[in-house]
Amino acid sequence: MPVLRLDDVSLAFGARAILDTVNLTIDAGERVCVVGRNGEGKSTLLKVIAALQDIDDGERWLRPGHRVAMLEQDTEADPATSVREHVLAGIAEHAPRLAAYYTALESVAQDATTANLAALAAAEQALEGSGGWAIEQRIAELLGKLDLDPSARLGSLSGGWRRRASLAKALVNEPDLLLLDEPTNHLDIDAITWLEGFMLEFTGALAFVSHDRAFSRRLATAMVDVDRGQVTRWDCGFDEFLRRRAAAYEIEDRAAAEFDKRLSKEEAWIRQGIKARRTRNEGRVRELEAMREQHRQRRQRLGRAQLQLATSDLSGKIVFDAMDVAVGYNGEPILSDINLRVLRGDRIGVVGGNGSGKSTLLKLLLGELKPLSGQVVRGTRLDTVYFDQRREQLDLSKSVFANIGDDTDYIEVMGRKRHVAGYLRQFLFPPERFGSPVATLSGGERNRLLLAKLLARPANLLVLDEPTNDLDVETLELLEEMLVQYAGTLLVVSHDRAFLDNVVTGIVHISTTAGVQEYVGNYTDFRRQYRPRSNAARRGADGVDKSAAERTQPARTKLSYKEQREFDALPTRIADLEAAIEALRAETEAQGFYQRPHDEVSERLATLSATMAELDGAYERWDELDSRTPG
Repeated sequence: MPVLRLDDVSLAFGARAILDTVNLTIDAGERVCVVGRNGEGKSTLLKVIAALQDIDDGERWLRPGHRVAMLEQDTEADPATSVREHVLAGIAEHAPRLAAYYTALESVAQDATTANLAALAAAEQALEGSGGWAIEQRIAELLGKLDLDPSARLGSLSGGWRRRASLAKALVNEPDLLLLDEPTNHLDIDAITWLEGFMLEFTGALAFVSHDRAFSRRLATAMVDVDRGQVTRWDCGFDEFLRRRAAAYEIEDRAAAEFDKRLSKEEAWIRQGIKARRTRNEGRVRELEAMREQHRQRRQRLGRAQLQLATSDLSGKIVFDAMDVAVGYNGEPILSDINLRVLRGDRIGVVGGNGSGKSTLLKLLLGELKPLSGQVVRGTRLDTVYFDQRREQLDLSKSVFANIGDDTDYIEVMGRKRHVAGYLRQFLFPPERFGSPVATLSGGERNRLLLAKLLARPANLLVLDEPTNDLDVETLELLEEMLVQYAGTLLVVSHDRAFLDNVVTGIVHISTTAGVQEYVGNYTDFRRQYRPRSNAARRGADGVDKSAAERTQPARTKLSYKEQREFDALPTRIADLEAAIEALRAETEAQGFYQRPHDEVSERLATLSATMAELDGAYERWDELDSRTPG
C-alpha cells in the first residue's frame, strides 16, 4: 500500500535541474535507501518528500491521515535546550501544554505553595482535555528506549547522543514515514549497530540517505538512485543494486556511443558539396537539428575522481613504538598503559566509541601531544600526511583554487609540474567551482578537496582521521583502491565497517575498560576475536606482551562445580554461535534475500543481531571465568 507518491515532480536551482519529471512511490513498511553522487540532490529529494522544499511542477501525494518526520543531516538547536524541550518541538500541537505541565511539576517539586499546586492542577486539566497524557507517556517511553536523560542539555552531549535526541524528536509524533539523512554521521560503530537494530524494529516506512555500505546492506529492502536529475527505483538490496546499476550504465554508454556515431555521420552528410545541399532532404535536416539538440541536452554522468598517492623513500623499519604510555590533557590521563608498536608497511585501523581517545592516540604518535608518562619512539625518515577530520588544513575563506595552489598556478605532483586547474578536474571540481570559497562547499566536496591537497605530497606514512565522512560510494571505493595499492604505512580512524574490512590488516581497539588492544586482521576478524578484558596487555622488560594480571599474580577464586561445567562448555558454545552467525550472514547477503516477505526478512535480521549479542555475552562470561581459573 503506497504511503507517498511523487508524480512528475520537477525542481531546478537556477539553470540546473535537480529533479526532472520524477515519479516515485514508497510503500508501507519498506526501507528505501537513497544513493547518488555528492551534490546530485539526495537531501533535496528527502526534503521534497517531507514537504520542506517547494517544487516547480508536479504533485506530491501523501496518504490521508499519515504523518512524515525527518531527521536532517545537520540539525541546529540551541545548546542550552534540554533533551525534553528538543523532543517536544517535534509535536508542536501539544508542546505548549506539555511544557507548561513540566514547568509546573518542577515548581511544585521545589516549593509546593498553593499557587504552584494550582498551576499544576490547571496544567494537568489542560492535558486531560487534549489527550496530552498519551503524548507524555509516549515521550517518557521513547526517552527510556533511547536511553536519553530528559534534563540533559544538548550542548553537553556528544554528536552521537545529539543524533539520538533528534531521532526521538522525529519519532515522537509516530510517523508513518521516517526520513533519515546520513543518520550514521558522528556515530561510533556501537551506536551505528544499535541504530540498525532500532530501525529494523520500526514498523513504519523508512527512507534514508547513507554512505555507510554496511548500514545500507543490512537495512535496505529497495534502492533509489538520484542521478543527473532522474530518480530510479530498484526493488532489491544494496549489493544487487550495484550489479544492476553497473549493467545499466554499460547499456547507457553503448547507446550514447552509437548515437554519437550516427550524429557524426549526419554532420558529415550535411557538410557535403553544393550539389548535395541543393538536393538534401529537408526532413533529414530537421532530424539532424533534433539530434544536435538531444546531444546538447544530454547530461553526462559524473566521472570518477583520479586519486593517486606518491610514496616517498622508505622509512625506518619501526615507525612508532609506545611503551607504558599515559596521555591526556591538563595532567589528567585519557589513555594509559599504551603499548603499541607500528612497523613499516602496517595498515592499522583504529576503532572505539566516541570520546574513547582515538584522535588523542593519533596525536600522541605524531608528537602533537606529549606523554604524561612512558616513552614514544618515532622512526626515522618519516614523511607524514595527516588527514584531520575537522579539515583544519583547509582555509574556508579562500577559494578552491587558492587552497590547492597557494597563490600559484602550478603544483608538483608525483615529481612533475601540474596546473592546478587540471589537477582539480581529476577530483571532479568543474571550472565554475574553482573560484568558490571553500565555506560554500558541501561536506563531501570539502573532503575531496582536502584529499586533493594532501595527496599532492609524497608520503611514507599516511594518517587518516575519519576520511570517509560525506564521501559518496563511488569515491569511497576509489579511495579504498588507492589505499590498497599504497606501499607506505597507514593509520586510519574510521567508523565505516566496510571500509575497514577492505583496507586494513590490523585493528587497534580503544575502550574505557580495557584501554588499547591490538588485533590481527580487518574489522570482521576483530569482531570474531574480540573478548572484553578488564586489563590491557602490557609489554614486559623482555619486550614480550604480558597482562597486568600475569605480572601481579592476583589471588584466584576456585570455580564452583556448576561454574566449572559452564566454563568447560563455553568453547563449544562460542564455536556454535560463530558458525550460526556465519550462516546467517551468508543468508542475508545472498542474492534475492531482500525480495522475501518483509516479516521474514526482519525476523532473520533480528536473529542475526541477537546471535551476535549472545556471542559477545559468551566471550565476556568466558573471560570472567577464565580470570578465576588457576594456572
